Amino acid sequence: MSFTLLYSGDIPSPTVQCHSANLHFSPDGDLSCVWFGGTMEGMSDIDIWSAEFRGGQWSEAVRRSQDPSRSEQNPQLFYTPQGEEWLLYTAQKHGQQDTAVVRVQKDKGVVAQLFAEAGIFIRQPLQVLANGDWLLPAYYCVGEPGVAWRGDHDVSFVMRSSDQGATWQQSLIPASTGLVHPNIVQGGDQLYCFFRSRYADWVYRSHSSDEGKTWSAPVPTDMPNNNSSIQVIRLHSGQLAMVCNPTQASDTSPRRESLYDELPGGEGGGEGEGQSGGDVMAATQASKPAIWGTPRAPMILALSSDQGMSWPTQYLIEDGDGNCLSNNSKEAKNRELSYPSVVQDAEGIVHIAYTRFRQTIRTVSLRLN
Repeated sequence: MSFTLLYSGDIPSPTVQCHSANLHFSPDGDLSCVWFGGTMEGMSDIDIWSAEFRGGQWSEAVRRSQDPSRSEQNPQLFYTPQGEEWLLYTAQKHGQQDTAVVRVQKDKGVVAQLFAEAGIFIRQPLQVLANGDWLLPAYYCVGEPGVAWRGDHDVSFVMRSSDQGATWQQSLIPASTGLVHPNIVQGGDQLYCFFRSRYADWVYRSHSSDEGKTWSAPVPTDMPNNNSSIQVIRLHSGQLAMVCNPTQASDTSPRRESLYDELPGGEGGGEGEGQSGGDVMAATQASKPAIWGTPRAPMILALSSDQGMSWPTQYLIEDGDGNCLSNNSKEAKNRELSYPSVVQDAEGIVHIAYTRFRQTIRTVSLRLN
């Protein structure tokens, strides 16, 4: 099998750093992209940006958020059944993911906090089930008093709303310590959920037979993971498609201390605002240290015909050394190809967006042959 490349280009952006893109179609079928940008992830000048694909090219970037006290990250667009646009994203203090809150901006208006708790992060798209329920996959950035967050104890869960976002109920995913960025894919009477691994070993998969109320303990698939984001969708053909870096850590892999070890003024953390006890810590297993620094390349598109346990068909999108021992975009020290997003339009064209060297968001459109 092969693919025909129909488009490849970078979204114009005024910021030094760009990261964490998510693609989405509007109710009219227009393709949009949201991401975060500023000087460096974790800094308070990191804001949410968006652009639209019109006439075969991307529009200029538009700033969608600007909180001078927080780093605003991991955006996604969602359109309610009534057509109202929701922009969801996280907002954290300087390098402290365990202080993050989830915010929502409705129809480009007033911004509100979606959940009362701190320490919640999102990355993957909200899903609407056939019964009308909304499922928002999320994870807790679990902190320890006096210790800077580094991801060792993070645990995933799903928020459910049966009243279109007015109220939410939580379902923790068992045995998900270190498994984050939960990505829900629907499939008949089953739901499947895929995870990034903080331990840089494998992509993991869980499933639910009761519309997301309970989940099985995640198990590894045959796709390697490097503690970097993936994204999975179901194609019109019924196959699953994943965009990711098919690499994992080895004993000789280089390491960095944490995601925020370069931030001016230190990492901060340990203020006790995030999740550090109670039900969440009770749900975590004895964890091991998160692994940071495994190369983030190549970028591939992979297909599965067994609901995501194996991924035998793989297409190379872009290759490189994937160096991510630094997040420094200004001095071009980062060469990662990472944090992909994937959608398929009504004509069957697959659209992919991903971070390129943390300097730009690259997008490609292709047709599978």
